[in-house]
Amino acid sequence: MNRLGTESAFEVLAKARAMEAAGRDIIHLQIGEPDFDTPAHVREAAKEGLDRGETHYVPAPGIPALREAVTAFLEKTGRLSTSPDRVVVTPGAKPIMFFTIMALCQEGDEVIYPDPGFPMYESITSFCGATPVPLPLREANGFRPDPQELASLVTERTKLLILSFPHNPCGSALTRDELAAIADVVHRHDLVVLSDEVYWAITYDRPHTSILEFDGMAERTVLLDGWSKTWAMTGWRLGFGVFPQFLVEPVTRLVINSVSCTSAFSQRAAIAALEGPWEPVETMIEEFGRRRRAIVGGLNRIPGVHCVMPDGAFYVFPNISGTGRTSRETEAILLEEGGVAGLSGTAFGRHGEGHLRLSYANSLENIERALSAMETVLAG
Repeated sequence: MNRLGTESAFEVLAKARAMEAAGRDIIHLQIGEPDFDTPAHVREAAKEGLDRGETHYVPAPGIPALREAVTAFLEKTGRLSTSPDRVVVTPGAKPIMFFTIMALCQEGDEVIYPDPGFPMYESITSFCGATPVPLPLREANGFRPDPQELASLVTERTKLLILSFPHNPCGSALTRDELAAIADVVHRHDLVVLSDEVYWAITYDRPHTSILEFDGMAERTVLLDGWSKTWAMTGWRLGFGVFPQFLVEPVTRLVINSVSCTSAFSQRAAIAALEGPWEPVETMIEEFGRRRRAIVGGLNRIPGVHCVMPDGAFYVFPNISGTGRTSRETEAILLEEGGVAGLSGTAFGRHGEGHLRLSYANSLENIERALSAMETVLAG
């Protein structure tokens, strides 16, 4: 258990909730979930499933209708041409990370992961006995990996490369040329890739590009995605992976041994999301775009702070080193004195020092209030 880490967003959320219970007004910019409701047609599909009695066990990798809907959606959106037998549905997207690393890695293996990055990558790798190897994402490079640096980190023990773009916590996205260079490294060293694309739909200035678009990558890449971010369904716990054929059976066995299956009626809601209107998603992304511009502009007006414009997701990763405080100190003082809940950049790895992660999945009004409080506290 000492190998297993945690996710600081939930720890800060608990502290902020306790402060609220004591009468404090807290602005939540720490948790990574859309502040929109799940679309009505998706909720109705779940209710109809319940009314039909869809409350029993279903096949471990997902009901056939949903696995078919996933492949049709990936084809329609131009992301991937695949077959339903390579899709595995899970309760949330995190199991896809867990099952992929558990199926592939053991003592002596190495996993390269982005730093800053989602903290579960390092945690799960360590838990499985493998060695996590951080791939630095530097502000000077737009929080994107350097393919040459990636190549220098690969050893004969490297088994898996984790990519996560659009990126949490930095909001960065990769260009096609960068992905082509990374794909070349993967092929030369015979690696498997876990491509975490849960934020694929939330992009602003250019369309999403995936490493799966390059020749030969579908046979060595696990696509991780789900419904939480795109359709504001975090509490539904719905995710899926598209696996190379050699991983489908081992991962299905892990599903059977851990969660048995994903709830039947929620899978009906997942189909409705994939096959239903896209307008609710577009509306949400347009609003995120307005908030993105507001929060970046406001942060860049605070002395000692500067912030690059993110390419996707709903996070900013401002540099606060000019304030003279560490990331942890800044996280604490903003919550305790300003009533603003954010996350230290070091919650996402040691290369996050000097930064904060703030989610703009909150109203423009609350974002403006948070910016005002931050300026007051950080100038003190």
